[in-house]
Amino acid sequence: MSGPIFVLNGPNLNRLGTREPEIYGRTTLSDIEAMCREAAGDVPLQFHQSNAEHQLVDWIHDAIDQNSLGILINPAGLSFRSIPLLDALKMFSGPTVELHISNIHRREDIYQRSLVSKTATGVIAGLGARGYPLAIQWLIGHQKAA
Repeated sequence: MSGPIFVLNGPNLNRLGTREPEIYGRTTLSDIEAMCREAAGDVPLQFHQSNAEHQLVDWIHDAIDQNSLGILINPAGLSFRSIPLLDALKMFSGPTVELHISNIHRREDIYQRSLVSKTATGVIAGLGARGYPLAIQWLIGHQKAA
């Protein structure tokens, strides 16, 4: 794997900073992108957000085609119902980190069973926006160790 790291963000994450700050904090998606780019250093990064499931699937296909170093995905609400995301991620042979800003295991029942987790190499939940740079660093370190 030598292509860019793909950071994919699902529905409603474009509203971070103002959407339920008591759950998701006040950090914006632009702030998170800056944190990811700093953590990546010289490693190329593709940072995307979409409210459309098909667009996220297309970006996973792009990660496959570009021989991506890894995928960091916060599928948001699609985590719990998207078979197309699961199927696309199953085609990716590199490491995948699923990330949730809140701890989904402490939330309502509907948020506790992620389909994406079934294919993720690792899962980060509940560390807030700080989980993103940790995941980037792990993806880079995982590649170096491989």
